[in-house]
Amino acid sequence: MRARNVLLASGRRTPREEVDAYRVLAQVGPAAYLPLLVRALQRLSYDTGSGRKHASALALSEEAVAVARSIDAAEPARADVLYRALDACQRELYDVGRGAEGLVMRAEMVDIGRAQAELSGVPAVKGLREWAAGLSDEGRYAEAADVMTELIAAVLPEGTCGGTLAWSLLDWIAALHDAGRSAETLAAFETLVSMEADAANDRSSMLCHLYALIGYARMLDTHGRGGRASLVRHEALTLLTRLADTGERNIWSSYQTSFWGALLAFSGAERDRPAPDGPRPPSGAAPTHWSADAKRRLSGSLHALHEEVDALAPRAAEDPDRHLAELVRLHHVLTVRSAVHWERRTHQFTEHMRSLFDDGVGLARRLYRHDPAEGARALARILIDRSTFHAAARDLGPALDDFREALRHLGEARPVPGGADRSVRQAHAT
Repeated sequence: MRARNVLLASGRRTPREEVDAYRVLAQVGPAAYLPLLVRALQRLSYDTGSGRKHASALALSEEAVAVARSIDAAEPARADVLYRALDACQRELYDVGRGAEGLVMRAEMVDIGRAQAELSGVPAVKGLREWAAGLSDEGRYAEAADVMTELIAAVLPEGTCGGTLAWSLLDWIAALHDAGRSAETLAAFETLVSMEADAANDRSSMLCHLYALIGYARMLDTHGRGGRASLVRHEALTLLTRLADTGERNIWSSYQTSFWGALLAFSGAERDRPAPDGPRPPSGAAPTHWSADAKRRLSGSLHALHEEVDALAPRAAEDPDRHLAELVRLHHVLTVRSAVHWERRTHQFTEHMRSLFDDGVGLARRLYRHDPAEGARALARILIDRSTFHAAARDLGPALDDFREALRHLGEARPVPGGADRSVRQAHAT
């Protein structure tokens, strides 16, 4: 009776009082009150008013999972309740560094999603994206690539939906790339570029199309397709020239900048080193899809990387033959990691990052003067990265200047045969 009175009272009740009441009532009316107890435990674990987690958030989440499992299997709502409880609990487990246990819960989420998809006839299975991210975080890149391929096969025929398909494509490309499946990676990247081109033609973001083109050219270079990469860069030049003249037609909050940040991660991936305490996150996946542990590894690496760059700088000045190229590489890794880390953490992101990009270009110019053969490509690569940074900051004139200079260092200043505006599909066919 006291428990019912707590729930029926007109005054405001605390989340703790609500949980205590449902714990009592679930013993006498499990069918009605067990799902309500699960939701109450989840509300108690995270105070939406203050934005703070309860000190016992993990224990409360684990209790919610146990309660959800105890719901009668014949109850129609059981699967959804259990899925949500598992989802909340696996996030808590990853947050405290217990990723292996979190991955087990993600696997169970996929099992629930498959059963629901089979019953409903919906092709997309819930939980696949989280499962793939967890596999990548454990270094199981081939399995992650297979899971993302399954997801894309289900969602791609449905077309774009509020930009979510683009993020799924980025995750797919990252998983394929980290699995070493080069042909599939390039084909997936071309799918992304074509989708962004169609969106830009439909008066959507031209900047996202630009970033996709530049990322695709970079990936083509990585996999030894330099001729095709040059064609794609000239298409990017045509688009950037237009942007510098007219400006972006649509600004969608931070969407374009986040898209840039995810693609920039590919730029540093080939020159980065895996974290010493475990596999790196997917090389081009948006940081919002990383585990809390992966985010901590990235954040924790920045200070040590700064110190490494600072320690190497005087040695590079004294003996550039031995140390300057490594300093350029290491500074580039620091710049990319910092950009990925800070992009969603401060509204002063551009001011925070500008000096790092400028210093990177300055170091690359030193390498170019010291060793033109090695320095030309390094300078071009870093100029292109700074060009995309300028574009993300809406400084489109400097972005165009950097991109044009980069093409000169690559020996691509002249238009390629067939015109600079040749489509990516033609480049692929070539």
